[in-house]
Amino acid sequence: MADILELVGKRIRDIRKTKNLSQEQLGEKSGFHFTYIGGLERGERNISLVNLAKIAKALEVNIHDFFNFEQELSEEKQAIINEIVLLLSSREERQVTMAKNILSEIFRTFPQ
Repeated sequence: MADILELVGKRIRDIRKTKNLSQEQLGEKSGFHFTYIGGLERGERNISLVNLAKIAKALEVNIHDFFNFEQELSEEKQAIINEIVLLLSSREERQVTMAKNILSEIFRTFPQ
């Protein structure tokens, strides 16, 4: 259960930092003490949905943004992925399947 608390806490911290807010400023905007915000961000506190909604409102985001744990990609990496998708979108399904199989084999041979 601690994993979800840490993931949500990290998302709160990441969003807060992109908004250039300190923990104290977020606390003031949301009605919480900055130590509570810090505890949330470290995954030490189990936040209620009502309090999560207050923080989302203070950060001017949707509550579901706290549950988006996908790794954010660099602009360069996203551009390369978009280019690959564009190349594949004009091909027949058989060719797309072949490309997927080739990539799968490459990733098996050269794991991260």
